[in-house]
Amino acid sequence: MTAAQLPLIATLPLLAAALAVLVRRPAIQRALMLVVPAGTAAAGVALLVEHTHTPVLAHHVGGFVPGVAIPFVSDSLSATMLVVTGTTTAACAAFLMATGEDRYRFVPALALMLTAGVNGALLTGDLFNLFVFIEVMLLPSYALLAVTGTWRRLGAGRLFILVNLLTSTILLFGVAFVYGVTGTVTLAALAGVAAGDGRASLAIVVVLLALSIKGAVVPVHGWLPRAYPATSAGIMAMFSGLHTKVALYAIYRIYAVVYGAAPAPWVVALAVLAVVTMLIGAIATSGERRLRAALAWQMVSGVGHILLGLVVFTAASLAAGVFYLAHHVVTMAALLLAAGAIEHVYGTGRYDRLQGLMRREPALTVLVVLGLFSLIGFPPMSGLFGKVALVLGVSGADAAPGSLGGWTPAAYVGAILIASLATLVALQRLWVDVFWGPPMTTYRPDDQRTGRGQPTPVTDDVRVSGRLLAPAAALVGVSVAMFAGAGVLLPVAQRAAAGLVQLQPYVEGVLGR
Repeated sequence: MTAAQLPLIATLPLLAAALAVLVRRPAIQRALMLVVPAGTAAAGVALLVEHTHTPVLAHHVGGFVPGVAIPFVSDSLSATMLVVTGTTTAACAAFLMATGEDRYRFVPALALMLTAGVNGALLTGDLFNLFVFIEVMLLPSYALLAVTGTWRRLGAGRLFILVNLLTSTILLFGVAFVYGVTGTVTLAALAGVAAGDGRASLAIVVVLLALSIKGAVVPVHGWLPRAYPATSAGIMAMFSGLHTKVALYAIYRIYAVVYGAAPAPWVVALAVLAVVTMLIGAIATSGERRLRAALAWQMVSGVGHILLGLVVFTAASLAAGVFYLAHHVVTMAALLLAAGAIEHVYGTGRYDRLQGLMRREPALTVLVVLGLFSLIGFPPMSGLFGKVALVLGVSGADAAPGSLGGWTPAAYVGAILIASLATLVALQRLWVDVFWGPPMTTYRPDDQRTGRGQPTPVTDDVRVSGRLLAPAAALVGVSVAMFAGAGVLLPVAQRAAAGLVQLQPYVEGVLGR
């Protein structure tokens, strides 16, 4: 793949979205919903192969001089994210087809537009265009909440919209602040700019604050566990793999470029927030009584794990953070789609209205068990190597930039272990309430107006179909493959981390100097 083809990864999904609006044939719309994200993943694989011998590919749209042109840039980190997000989006699209949500008005076009925004945000090398592509992500997301939602869901959608409108305003203000102070918003031109300029550092902090809200970092996390579970399961799975993870990717990229090996003055605060986010998300899972609400808190906990790799900022910790990010996208989407299959068939995700699914739904049970194993860090799932790599990465934190002393590695490792134990306890309760016990004789679907529902006899035809299970099964298979192929995938994460630590190839690729 060549540098000149990079803009196509963002523009082709936009063209496909327009085609999905113009051509209202279901077969064509469904094909576009599957083929375009799968094509994104394939393009990411091609870029990863290219980056084995070419660290950075950059293209300047319109042929303007570097620093003025809009740059599209790819390295191992952005290519890895394209593979992960494309694969997850394709699985979520397949689930929307299985539940029939793709037949709601404009859903295929909105999903494709969302894909275009994600791809652009991952490939842009410019802060202002990062803001633009994030908005391209958000606009169809607002519509997806409305189109696929009930009246009750629209209330939570209001929260999602208000939070993101506020953070977009902060982000735009931060980008303008950066330009006013430095005279540029091209990331490569900002390399190391905050080291000797307090105003530039403050401007970057405003940008990172906005991205932290979008990424649901404690204490600005409360919107996510309230808003996400109120959407449909397919949309929540798609959002979980795209919105917060693109924000985390941007935090990794901007922090590495602007501060590099020199720690930010506020790195201690970031370390505390990462640990607290990890622990609060894991512990709060125990307080939920709905499947997707519990998983939403696990999303928050995962944000803390991922940020911990950035805080330590060594090649090993960054590689661990990248691998954990990829694992978390796949695992969370798989579990959310499995929970969505339960809700679609049994009409509820409440613990007190489900029991004994282990005997009624053996295939579903196996998928959920494997997904929970991955969250906790048990074999044979990707979560094992994700957490082992993270523990090994933070073990050298005492020699890393911003270290607080010799006790720092022990504190980080202890936080990871406590979070894992809290996750184990919380998910054990989920298992006992939903999957253990005698099979159900009646079930009570949620009534969208009253929330109560009426008891309904369980008949033999009340089963989760293979079509509903297939998307979650595919992602669980990806997680198992990440475990089995860790020897191949961890070096990819190490190359991605090297691109964050060694900035010269990135700067030369974009600016030509």
